[in-house]
Amino acid sequence: MTDPEAQPGWVPEAIEDDEEEMPLSLRLSIADTLTLGNATCGFMAVYFTTTGILIPHLTGSQETGMARHSAATAVILMLCAAVFDLFDGLVARKLRSSPMGAELDNLSDLISFGLAPAYFVLVYGMVANDAHQRVAAVGAIVVLLAVVLRLARFSCVTVKDGTFQGMPSPFGALTVVSIVLLELPFEATLLAIIGTAWLMVSRVEYPKPRGPLAVAMLSWIVSAMGLLAAWAFDAPGGQLLLQAGCALQLVLGAVIPLFATARRVNNFRDNRREARAAQLP
Repeated sequence: MTDPEAQPGWVPEAIEDDEEEMPLSLRLSIADTLTLGNATCGFMAVYFTTTGILIPHLTGSQETGMARHSAATAVILMLCAAVFDLFDGLVARKLRSSPMGAELDNLSDLISFGLAPAYFVLVYGMVANDAHQRVAAVGAIVVLLAVVLRLARFSCVTVKDGTFQGMPSPFGALTVVSIVLLELPFEATLLAIIGTAWLMVSRVEYPKPRGPLAVAMLSWIVSAMGLLAAWAFDAPGGQLLLQAGCALQLVLGAVIPLFATARRVNNFRDNRREARAAQLP
């Protein structure tokens, strides 16, 4: 029996609503899936830092091998997050990204390159023999806030094409963990971490990883994974190789902006030459 008050045609309308496509803003693209892989790696880095380093320290475990494996795994996961972050931008430019792409990218970067390295610094302050836990907590907060400010500024400030303003958060996160893995005296470690946080919110220009630079960065990430694996499995010379790789990461963080500065100086000179040539009769 049908309801006499029911309006004719209501059933087809309901079917039509069900058959409508999902709004574009709610559909994930391939680039968005890579971005979610970035966030997953960042979360798992926090997990391995907790279960493999912090909890054994709190329970009095002396398994240094486990701590080394967990630290290497956590950093490798951050490197994997950097690979996802590199490729989601490339895929978004080649194919497409959903309207959620930019927001997903910022949120994922906050987890992988803000929370994960800051937590790594915090745990370092709790387990290192010469560290001061509360001071290390301040350093961790500085790293986290630097990434938050950087990502917020990136969303609302337009910069010249081909450059970043300030050290990119993936590069900053890897620099922070490299400083910790170098096992410098606590004061030097803290100062270097704060200096890296300052570079992330500074106006120093860093080139975007495109073309040959993207290939070089990917090659460096793969090499860093190999160094971490050698260190984790206590390979001959693994400790020395890891320290050399960490030191190189710090050098790159200081040297890379010079390329952007040199390019800006060359462009300024070229513009002056063109202006002078235009003034000649």
